[in-house]
Amino acid sequence: MRADYDSEGGTIQIDLEAFDGLDYGDDEVDERVVIGVSKDKPVRIDLIDASGDLVVPLRAAAAAYELDADTLIAAARAALAVPDRTIVLDVDARAAA
Repeated sequence: MRADYDSEGGTIQIDLEAFDGLDYGDDEVDERVVIGVSKDKPVRIDLIDASGDLVVPLRAAAAAYELDADTLIAAARAALAVPDRTIVLDVDARAAA
């Protein structure tokens, strides 16, 4: 997963996996979230106006596409911490208790 905060545009882009191109973008989830889809699965999340709340729109995106909300939120916060640089995250499944 890659995340990048564009400080000039005020947006966060989260790529869930590598992809060749987007089939379409869907902004139905939340007014601030655009989901990029490739081969019928979500591969990119664009969060518009990253100065606002991150949690609510990212949880909405996660719920709509069965994604891990906590991972999306962590990626967005990491991107905000180092503007205009790409963050690469490798997130494993939860360990068994």
